[in-house]
Amino acid sequence: MTAPAGATSLPARIRAEIDEIAAGFARLSAHSAAIEQAAGAMIASLAAGNKILFCGNGGSAADSQHLAAELMGRYLRDRAPLAALALTVDTSALTAIGNDYGYDEVFARQLRGVGRRGDVLVGLSTSGNSANVIVAIEAARAMGIVTIGMTGTNGGRMDDLCDILIKVPATRTNRIQEMHIAVGHMLCGFVEDALC
Repeated sequence: MTAPAGATSLPARIRAEIDEIAAGFARLSAHSAAIEQAAGAMIASLAAGNKILFCGNGGSAADSQHLAAELMGRYLRDRAPLAALALTVDTSALTAIGNDYGYDEVFARQLRGVGRRGDVLVGLSTSGNSANVIVAIEAARAMGIVTIGMTGTNGGRMDDLCDILIKVPATRTNRIQEMHIAVGHMLCGFVEDALC
């Protein structure tokens, strides 16, 4: 099968995509201080007997579940479970809260039920403007829960709300999400190294 006239060949596109991904990850090292702060907050919370909660929408919901599972199950080593929970997984709670209180409350209401002072909330939003993540961050701050945000370059509304914000150096959703899961994996590894 031949490519249409003027179209870039698939091998060339693959190389270009890989080069773009690699360039973005090279820029990520400039954000190491925020990543270190986030790891420290998570380690301190878990060491004190508290827990890590995650929330986000769409791909960020999937990342929330993924990272909570890495802590509750295992990341790279066999160990005791670490207290972690994704607020994205209970369809009955999500739909009931969404129906009764509005979609903006789906994470905050769960957080008010299970969150405690000293916990950490990790909110993922590629834009930094997801209303339900913003409302959860506001609720967390009122409860004495440390807030860690993961966004793209712009930071959005989360820029002024989070205790710690990791603004990965990307503006396209797919590139932001690729970096979010890589940063999340780093955080899980640092937590595991410190506590296990």
